[in-house]
Amino acid sequence: MKKLINIISAVLIVVVVFFVSGAAYIINETQQVVITQFGMPVGEAIKDAGLHFKLPFIHSANYFEKRLLEWDGDPNQIPTRDKKYIWVDTTARWKIVDPLKFFQSVGNEWGAHARLDDIINSATRDVITGNALVEVIRDTNRILDTEPDDDLAGVTISEEALERIFSGREALEANILERAAVIAPQYGIVVVDVRVKRLNYVDEVRRRVYDRMISERKRAAEMYRSEGRGRSADIQGQMEKELEAITSGAYRAAQEIFGEADAEAVEIYAEAYGRDADFYSFMKTLETYGNTVDGSTTVILTTDADYYRYLKKSE
Repeated sequence: MKKLINIISAVLIVVVVFFVSGAAYIINETQQVVITQFGMPVGEAIKDAGLHFKLPFIHSANYFEKRLLEWDGDPNQIPTRDKKYIWVDTTARWKIVDPLKFFQSVGNEWGAHARLDDIINSATRDVITGNALVEVIRDTNRILDTEPDDDLAGVTISEEALERIFSGREALEANILERAAVIAPQYGIVVVDVRVKRLNYVDEVRRRVYDRMISERKRAAEMYRSEGRGRSADIQGQMEKELEAITSGAYRAAQEIFGEADAEAVEIYAEAYGRDADFYSFMKTLETYGNTVDGSTTVILTTDADYYRYLKKSE
């Protein structure tokens, strides 16, 4: 029994010494390892997670990330194609895809950052200098391409009102990424994404940009107003035309009604006159008296005037 205990103890001591001496190492899911012997790589990179073994005291394990890594560049002053100087601040995401080549070419992440400074800044400068300022600061022709709502149906903005872009910032970022992706693999890395984090203008350019933005918006607003005034005039003219047609139709209908009423009245008068002409004449004369003579009326007539014939005799 004592002998068995001694054997187990010896085994445990050997295991402990084995681990303490660095013969065993563990790789987790987010890591990859390059084994070096006195600073020189030995074999291929190890990317499988788990427990691994190496020669103690001779081999060293160099760990590298599998996950996406961040790169942030310093702002650079770059001229655009139309000679406008701007400050461009870029950021990128990259990862180590070939740990052995990465170790041999740049050594560590600090060395990779130095290479990315050169690669991405150079690509950014080439792309920015090859495009106009409007392509860098704007991404869409939103005002030109937006469909008007129902209230502004038919209103259009001419392309002269705003400067149309043909690429835009997203296309420029894709171009920078494409250029950087060509060079980066020689260092065992791949650039996954590049973004323009911030743009800023030198004071002179900032003033001109603001003036240009204001001018563009004013031209677009004036175009909307002009189209709106034209639409308003069309609507007003159509309304007046319809109102005139309605008024004309109503007047014609009223005149027809008046004509029918007059005809009916004439027919009634004729019928009344036909039944008793003297009585009809008498009633119409009395009606005339009431309509023409009142307390403030002065009428000078001869005594034989026909106007007072019913006042001179009752027959």
